[in-house]
Order: sequence, then C-alpha cells, then structure tokens
Amino acid sequence: MECCDNIYDKIQELLGSIPGNVTILEEQIDADIQTEYYEYSKNIGKSFDRDKVLKEKENIFLSDIDEGQKKQMLAQLACIDSVEAYRTLERYIENKETGLKDWATLAFKESRLLIESKLLDENQVLISTGLGGKGLRLRYYTVLLSEGQKPFTVFEQETIKKELEYSLRKYGGEPEKINFDRELCSVLTIIPLQAPVQRLFDEIVAECNQYGNFLNSEYIITNVRVFSNQEIREMINQ
Repeated sequence: MECCDNIYDKIQELLGSIPGNVTILEEQIDADIQTEYYEYSKNIGKSFDRDKVLKEKENIFLSDIDEGQKKQMLAQLACIDSVEAYRTLERYIENKETGLKDWATLAFKESRLLIESKLLDENQVLISTGLGGKGLRLRYYTVLLSEGQKPFTVFEQETIKKELEYSLRKYGGEPEKINFDRELCSVLTIIPLQAPVQRLFDEIVAECNQYGNFLNSEYIITNVRVFSNQEIREMINQ
C-alpha cells in the first residue's frame, strides 16, 4: 500500500500552525514536470536582469524561440513580483497557440503567489500534486483489490460504490470516477486537505467486508498519477 499521509498535518508540522493562506494547484500536471520546474526556478533565483526580462517579455509568444529559452523566460517572469509579469503569463496560458502549457501554468501560479505574498505581507503556500485538486481538496487515485484476486460480483461492485459515496461524503469528499476491471476497483476521488485519508479508506474496506470479506485489506493510494490496469497488476505481482 502506498499511503498518502495527512498532508494537512505535514503542513502544521512544518509551519507550526495551519495557515489560512494555502492554495492547491488544481491542474493535473505530471510530477516530473513539476519537479523539473521547481528545481529550475530555485536555481534561477534572482540572478538575472529584471528590467531586461520585462522589456523582452513579448518574446515568449514568438514561434521561433526554442523551448529552452522559452522555459527560462517563463520561469524568470514568475520570479518578478509585478503585475506586468503576471498578466504576461496569464495571456500566455490563455493563448491556445503557445506550447509548454504545463510549465507556463506552474510559472503563472508561482507569479500569482508571489504577488499575493507581497500584497498581503505574508507567505502564501502552494500545494501541488500530480493529480491536482479543487479548492482546498486534493485528488487521489485509489485501487481496491478483491480478496484472492477474484472478479468482483455485481453485488460487491454496488456495495463498494455505495460505501465509497457514503464515506467520502462523511469526510467532505466525493468520488469523481469509479471503474471495475475483474479483481480491481480503481477510484478517482476529491478529498479535503485535512481529512485522514488512510483512516477513510480503512473504514471503507472494513464496512464493505461486513458483507462477505471480499476486499483485500491492502490497497494502493497515490496523489501522483493514475496507473493503467497493467501497471497495477505488475505492482501487485511484484
């Protein structure tokens, strides 16, 4: 079982108290792209000519600028705490003809938080995961497994659906997608930041098993990405 611990508690542990200034990245952006962007942004720092970047900001819209240059320009604009830089990034992601959408989205979010931090005179916290979220709720991908790798019956499928909807609602969450494939039940859910995710799914498994112990007590849960059924079965076999 890959368990996503309560991120809300992790923030409290790191910052000393739960901040009211938390933003969750809603877009689903590959975790590798996010890692690359944040490492790149960190290394850029402020070691560039701010005025030159702002003067040449329209160059990001040129089609003959290579990807490496464009990445650098987007990341530099994100490091400048000005409305001019923010609006440029906003126009970029709204333009359907431009590329590097994920990279630009991360730059835009960073720019907005930088400006908000300056205006409010307090640090803003951005939580970003591969699966994104909504408001102050994170998206999780969970795979429930049948006991003995037996295909789920219609009764078992209906039981899982009802219990998922009931338990998620109790914690302020909701199911977005539920899919069955023989012995696998994959679920995409939106769950509040402060909800105890592992406890929630432990309760779902326990409640379902009152009707015949058909669910394995182990399950897969992640907020990084969605796996294919083939990948899931390979993980189980390993």
